[in-house]
Amino acid sequence: MRGIIGHRGLPGVALGVQNGLRVVSPCDAWCQMVSSLDLDEAIVAGDGLVGWPHPLATLDDLDTAIERFGRRPGARRIADARPHIREWSASPRETLLRLATLRAGYPDAELNGLIVLSSGRRTHGDLVYRKYKILLEYDGEQHRLDGGQFATDVKRLNDFSEDGWIVIRVVRHTSEREALARLDRALRSRGWTR
Repeated sequence: MRGIIGHRGLPGVALGVQNGLRVVSPCDAWCQMVSSLDLDEAIVAGDGLVGWPHPLATLDDLDTAIERFGRRPGARRIADARPHIREWSASPRETLLRLATLRAGYPDAELNGLIVLSSGRRTHGDLVYRKYKILLEYDGEQHRLDGGQFATDVKRLNDFSEDGWIVIRVVRHTSEREALARLDRALRSRGWTR
């Protein structure tokens, strides 16, 4: 047939049925597509598999798929990406922000960690530097466009400030340089040194 490109299935790949179609598992799909992605895209996609609040897989599932994939084309990219894939990332932009902080030499942040404020409020923060009481928040468009979300954010971030946390908000138009400079100043103000 014209315009159709056939592919042979890989031996040992986990198959399932979705809406009547045979499909590979999300982790096997990641292994098969990763060679067409750059490193950051591969990490973003991997974080999405095991992300929060609705993971499609666990890190163990991903590791099993990687082992099954073996040394096929793309194995090098998989090996480069896997150590950087983390559970609990809630968005691609959050992952990219985390990678930028690590490449700049800052401490590894806890992703969407549960924080209990002195008021007893239980909440989460995007990139949490618990030891330094610093919160790096990526606000996507929904934070601005959804009035309920915006009101919740204002109260939550005010609660963090009242509890002595430094809150750094990052939006799509915030440059990486600005975000990292703000993080640097905040960390240094709390005693962090390189």
